[in-house]
Amino acid sequence: MNPVAHLGRAVIAALAFVGRLSIFAGTTVLNLVRPPFYLREFWIAVLHIGYFSLPVVGLTAIFTGGALALQIYAGGARFSAEAVVPQIVAIGMVRELGPVLVGLMIAARVTSSVAAEIATMRVTEQIDALVTLSTDPMKYLTLPRVLAATLVMPILVGVGDIVGIFGGFVVGTETLGFNAATYVKNTVDFLEPFDIISSLTKGAVFGFIAALMGCFYGMNSGRGAQGVGQATKTSVVAAAVLILAANFILTQAFFAI
Repeated sequence: MNPVAHLGRAVIAALAFVGRLSIFAGTTVLNLVRPPFYLREFWIAVLHIGYFSLPVVGLTAIFTGGALALQIYAGGARFSAEAVVPQIVAIGMVRELGPVLVGLMIAARVTSSVAAEIATMRVTEQIDALVTLSTDPMKYLTLPRVLAATLVMPILVGVGDIVGIFGGFVVGTETLGFNAATYVKNTVDFLEPFDIISSLTKGAVFGFIAALMGCFYGMNSGRGAQGVGQATKTSVVAAAVLILAANFILTQAFFAI
């Protein structure tokens, strides 16, 4: 019976984790309608999550768009379909690669930072000090970061989509011999408003997940330097996996035939 017991303990532990995470997420959302609101913390989070993430988002998107154009051209050449490069680059960046890559970059940059910051505050008993001062840590630490990431991520995804398509445009016109006006026309004509809406919606969901994972693991970190490191590592892994899972679910919901 030992294997069955081990399986049972694993299932119970997984369900307990899902329950704790659900309660944490629900409490965060409910705090949106419960004063007080710490606007200064919110704007600081917007600055760190949004503005300071623009360089890594831009670099990731432009190289991905360029590489995507090269790969599509090479693959299309086998079937004499090289002309579809602008359309496929546009739909690939907007529907999938833009939101997912930006989400993963934010998970690497923001989730790790948030988890390390809050875990360090927990280890150094700063969170206990907040409670002593009658300040709710969920309101002061979690809500501003989660709200900022949820609102800023669609903007970052939009920037990533544009820069990625531009990267494909540069490669297509400078390397693959496409006419610039024709490339732009094919891109604009092929994209539909729903493609853009789905991309921005994914961005909001991914931002919520990335910030929530950082705050959750930071708040529940172990003691000492090892606890901070473990919380940081686990938060990034969990955020990345959940972003990819959410991407599949949202793609299925938006584009399933």
